[in-house]
Amino acid sequence: MTTDHARPAGSGRRRWSAQTWFNVVLLAMAVLLGLSAVIGATVLRNAAQASDRLIDEISVGRIQAERMQTALVNQETGLRGFVLTGKEEFLQPYEDGQRSQLVASSQIRTVAPRARALPALEAVDRLSAQWRSGYAEPMIEHVRAAGPETVSAGQAEGGKRAFDAVRGALDDQNAAWDRARDTARAELAAARTVRDVTFFAILVAFLVTVITVAMLLRIAVFRPLARLGDASRRVTSGDFDYHVDTGGPADLAALAGDMEAMRRRIVSELEEARASRQQIAAQAEELKRSNAELEQFAYVASHDLQEPLRKIASFCQMLQQRYASQLDDRANTYIDFAVDGAKRMQVLINELLTFSRVGRVHQEPVEMDLNDVVDRALVNLSAAVEESEAEIDVGDLPVIVGDRTQFVMFWQNLIGNSLKFRDADRRPHIRIEAEEQDGQWRMTLTDNGIGIAPNFAEKIFIIFQRLHHRDAYEGTGIGLALCRKIVEQHQGRIWLDTDHTGGARFVVTLPVTVPPQETSKETPQETVPVAAGEDG
Repeated sequence: MTTDHARPAGSGRRRWSAQTWFNVVLLAMAVLLGLSAVIGATVLRNAAQASDRLIDEISVGRIQAERMQTALVNQETGLRGFVLTGKEEFLQPYEDGQRSQLVASSQIRTVAPRARALPALEAVDRLSAQWRSGYAEPMIEHVRAAGPETVSAGQAEGGKRAFDAVRGALDDQNAAWDRARDTARAELAAARTVRDVTFFAILVAFLVTVITVAMLLRIAVFRPLARLGDASRRVTSGDFDYHVDTGGPADLAALAGDMEAMRRRIVSELEEARASRQQIAAQAEELKRSNAELEQFAYVASHDLQEPLRKIASFCQMLQQRYASQLDDRANTYIDFAVDGAKRMQVLINELLTFSRVGRVHQEPVEMDLNDVVDRALVNLSAAVEESEAEIDVGDLPVIVGDRTQFVMFWQNLIGNSLKFRDADRRPHIRIEAEEQDGQWRMTLTDNGIGIAPNFAEKIFIIFQRLHHRDAYEGTGIGLALCRKIVEQHQGRIWLDTDHTGGARFVVTLPVTVPPQETSKETPQETVPVAAGEDG
């Protein structure tokens, strides 16, 4: 499989990272927001100032101007009544009008110190003062001194002309305030228009900015992310030749480079895995051929090798019988050794064949009651049980799934072991028990034999390992190795309980449910050769 080479993430021009893009976008948004806030505050302040000027200055000034006009009219009316009647009470409106005029004038100068109508106000104050000093005050003194009947028509007409000038100034002041009101209204309308246009422009600017930011993020970040996701999905789906190079920000490009490196590593590992599979397939084929040769060897061992051994033993015995008178004791001893060696070789070959069959050929796994299996093993060991007068107690054993023949072989070897290595000073006693613990069956076989030293707890399960001389106890050193192999074939364990004294105790654990295993099928005989011993 060929692979592409990813271009360096930083080749060409320097790229921004996704974090840099986001920082730039956030900075642009912050600048836009700041400018919008400043501009918005400015136009709002202008609109508020125009509104305040109209309400707080122009409107108040016009009201106070009307109040001043009313105060002057009251002065003129009161003066006229006093001149006609000479009664002092008619001067009260005149005096009140003066005070009201002063208050109104002062209020106008306070609320509108820079109003354009102030010159008209000053003209009203100047003309009204001239009217009072030039006509009103002298006329009051004259009426008080000479009486109202002494006032001539000319004097009355002169007072009217003097006050008409005041009236003209009042009209000019009202006109000035009207003009100021119209100007303020126009300024307020203009400020509101500017405010509305500004806020609309800010809104448009925000929309344009959001759209621009979205497009930039899509082009610079989201599109490379989408390409990266698509590339990862294609590689995950099995397209290992697809080149991962998404471009975009520096960190995304670096991530794409890492994914490309990972893809190349996966391709390399796949190449190695394929080569390994091919090698394993070749080894499996070689193992299959080797197994076939092993089976052929087993056939030869069970038939062709045993026939010469039988002939050797038979002809040695015939030689001993025919030439007995010519052979001395040493010759007879040699012949006995030869016959015994041939027979032991036959036993060893049979037990080796039995050991090699475990895990390679067995019967179909079935559900079986271990009580029945132990009974079958005891039938096979009946001669040894009767000879040793052994007492065997079998508790309530479980029902498991497995190879019945192998478990008959297992119990036959394990019980036969205890019978073989019994204590000569006491009657053999074997106890078999079982209980369920943590999803497993825990079974024990306890005897009162000679026992096993704790330092040999592992050695006894190794094939051909013996703890005693062949002359002391018969056996080939295969029995317990065969037991371990059977238990492990059924996903269990077997070990020697080194804490037990007064004999030997073997502990066996098996799963409550043992899944059947598929192997080649062969149906061996259920009766097993003579059991091997603890030490072999």
